[in-house]
Amino acid sequence: MADNSVFVGNKNFMNYVTAVVMQFTTKDAKEVIVKARGKFISRAVDVAEVATKRFLENQVEVKDIKIDSEEFQNKEGKNVRVSTIEITLAKKD
Repeated sequence: MADNSVFVGNKNFMNYVTAVVMQFTTKDAKEVIVKARGKFISRAVDVAEVATKRFLENQVEVKDIKIDSEEFQNKEGKNVRVSTIEITLAKKD
């Protein structure tokens, strides 16, 4: 399966919603994963909700949600843990 992921960050909110909708409509993806870390998690949830409830209503549903955390070194060289989320959206049968 091709990796149809949308990684949510600093861009305009609607860019991500459009990216998700395009994956389903033009690329005919069976599922799309909305990913985010840290402070962007709430935005990722909003992107998934708007895509499924407003643009792809009755066509796409939330299939799975995975939460985790990653550890990495920040600029000061300290180890920092950041939460991550992956929301899997799938076409309804």
